[in-house]
Amino acid sequence: MTRTRVLDVDLSAGTVAFEPVPAEWRRRYLGGKGLGARYLYEELSPGADPRGPENLLGFMLGPLSGALPGESRYAAVTKSPLTGAFLDSYSGGTFPDRLAGSLPDCLGVLVTGAAEEPTALVVGDGEPRLEPAGDLAGADTVATAEAYPDAAVACVGPAGESAVAYATIASDAGDHHAGRGGAGAVMGSKNLKAVVAHGDSPDVPDELAALRETYADAFATDDTGKWQTAGETLESIDFAAEVGVLPANGWRDTANEVDGIGIEAATEAAAGREHPEKDVPGGFRVETDDGETVPRGAAPMTLGAGLGMDDFDAVAALGEACDRLGVDVITAGNAVAWAVRAGEADFDFGDEEGTRALLERIARRDDGDALADALAEGVDAAAERYGGDEYVPTVKSMELPAYDPRGALGMALAYATADRGGCHRRARPIEEEVFREDWDTARRVEAVVGAQNARAVLWSLVVDDFAGETLWDDLGAEWLDALGVPHDDPRHVGDRVWTLVRLFNTREGFDRGDDTLPPQFADPLPAGDAPAAGRAVDGEAFERLLDAYYAARGWDDRGVPTAERCEALGLPTDAIDRRTDRPQADD
Repeated sequence: MTRTRVLDVDLSAGTVAFEPVPAEWRRRYLGGKGLGARYLYEELSPGADPRGPENLLGFMLGPLSGALPGESRYAAVTKSPLTGAFLDSYSGGTFPDRLAGSLPDCLGVLVTGAAEEPTALVVGDGEPRLEPAGDLAGADTVATAEAYPDAAVACVGPAGESAVAYATIASDAGDHHAGRGGAGAVMGSKNLKAVVAHGDSPDVPDELAALRETYADAFATDDTGKWQTAGETLESIDFAAEVGVLPANGWRDTANEVDGIGIEAATEAAAGREHPEKDVPGGFRVETDDGETVPRGAAPMTLGAGLGMDDFDAVAALGEACDRLGVDVITAGNAVAWAVRAGEADFDFGDEEGTRALLERIARRDDGDALADALAEGVDAAAERYGGDEYVPTVKSMELPAYDPRGALGMALAYATADRGGCHRRARPIEEEVFREDWDTARRVEAVVGAQNARAVLWSLVVDDFAGETLWDDLGAEWLDALGVPHDDPRHVGDRVWTLVRLFNTREGFDRGDDTLPPQFADPLPAGDAPAAGRAVDGEAFERLLDAYYAARGWDDRGVPTAERCEALGLPTDAIDRRTDRPQADD
């Protein structure tokens, strides 16, 4: 069935209604990130409080949801309470498929307003409805999912209810998260405790069955498919350590040995794989004292090396604590690391018990706990209150993950220009550049722009990040044509979506001054045998690279898309001369 509608939910009014998506928007933006960005740009006033009732939260699907190979995903699209910028965050598991099956002709759910009491949105067992969820107030993500045993659930935990600026939206009882940037804080501030999907996963249309099989076979033999089958994202920590870009002890050191928390340790600790019956078996299931968890690569990076932990069981237990509380492990690990380095924590690196206690304090944000309250707003907010902004690097107030950009100037550009802040998912040139000496400005810009545009369109289709790499040749055009979905050239869609998001951020006051890196990266990485040893970010070279990036995108030297570029892409131009001051982190 063609997806042509959205489900519009107004929590303040208590209404739920289906609305058609303009055909032009479907053709130009497809779904997922692109369509969510178009709604956000259209409906949200500049300067709106991310945790206010006027903010829009989208649970966005794509025109091919449920049909593509790999794991289905949805996009959580909103204005970030952590950064004040555009936010798109992605989550897999069973929830996206069952949401797609519950709303078979919909490209997503758009939520505005705020309920007076904890509320659940229920879809797929009749007419969509809102129902009370007060009995789940304070429940963690596992207990919330268990309250709906016959459904797939996306929910917030205590951190979302406390509006922690990096709270997640959890699904599959905390195994999957729309993690970075605080979509869970937006959901919690709306008193939306859960979205409950009773529908079955959609059937793959007959006209796509053969195509799906072809692409699934291609992924199984692709290098990415082999890598994901072998170790999922946990192998990334071994890579980062091997090439010398794995920060340790709150970015104070660089880790070269990860025997206790790397892929070998994960394999030994695992009780099995997430879905062993599938060709790509998913993450490793690890038993803990509280149940079981599925650690992803970010956990041993930021909760392991980043916090001086060298025991995989401790990392898994801390990861499960974050999953149950509903906080992003990357920002949470960096926040704890900042507190240790700043001398504000009452424990040192490597202390699992102290770390867990501080994570609980942050997530529950009790009155009178000044440190936890500051850390709940992110590292920049804590540093503003206590000092120490040199300890943990951020871009646009989002804490960097564990790929040190000194290892590759292209990665520095990718972080600085990432639309949602310091994110490694938009482009990862470091995976190739760190081994090369011949990359020049043109090659770096090409790599970053190309990846950003490609992922912008693939995230508008909402594909599996890994299996989706088999679509890079035509960016999904063959699939859309097979299903008869009208669409623009996907290459233009990616460029259009990326530029639209830049217009949104421009309207919120972001410009060249925000496309930068902390000064600490001018200091070289430690000497050694790793490929990145001794490298640093040269400030003048970076500024020249940024100039070239803006020129390639058709933006002016402030980083603002030109009117000519907007007109060529069919985008509005009102944001160019109408910007607002960004709200402060504690607004």
